[in-house]
Amino acid sequence: MFTLPDLPYAYDAFDQYISKDIMQLHHDKHHRTYVDKLNAALATEPSLTGRSIEELLSGVNDLPQSVQAAVRNHGGGHYNHSLFWQWMSPDGGGQPTGELLARIEQKYGSFQAFVDEFTTKSLGVFGSGWVWLQPDMSIITTANQDTPIAQGLPEPLLGLDVWEHAYYLDYKNKRDEYVKSWWNVVNWDFVASRAQQ
Repeated sequence: MFTLPDLPYAYDAFDQYISKDIMQLHHDKHHRTYVDKLNAALATEPSLTGRSIEELLSGVNDLPQSVQAAVRNHGGGHYNHSLFWQWMSPDGGGQPTGELLARIEQKYGSFQAFVDEFTTKSLGVFGSGWVWLQPDMSIITTANQDTPIAQGLPEPLLGLDVWEHAYYLDYKNKRDEYVKSWWNVVNWDFVASRAQQ
């Protein structure tokens, strides 16, 4: 059985950028629903007991057809959000340092050029989805709760949730303002730790 992870900070930790109401709704309602529906689906396939979320997602096409959609959607939602909470910090923002910054600058020419490209991709996602920074420093997008690992790609270094539930209470339909604010809370230490794995 999968469980809803505790946040490593208070719901109001990002009030200047993301409200307590959004954080509480996003974590305690949306993420919890993904966990509950994933568990309900897996309960019908006891042979899958004990597999990690990464194992389930990376092998989703080989799972029994009866649970593939639930693992892709609800398992993806659980995986994505479990990382998303760690990609933010009350002490976040600014820019990375060291090797991560050097790799970003090598790929994009400057950190600001990377931010601009990531932001452009974020605003270009039609409907609901995610934007990812991959280990090769490429920026990709996925629809809904799809994950890079379900597509046979490496685990992402950084991801941004651009579903409306992540920002609508605060920013209404202005995704661009949400993305601009989100850069102020990015946990670059966590991103760098993933880059070293």
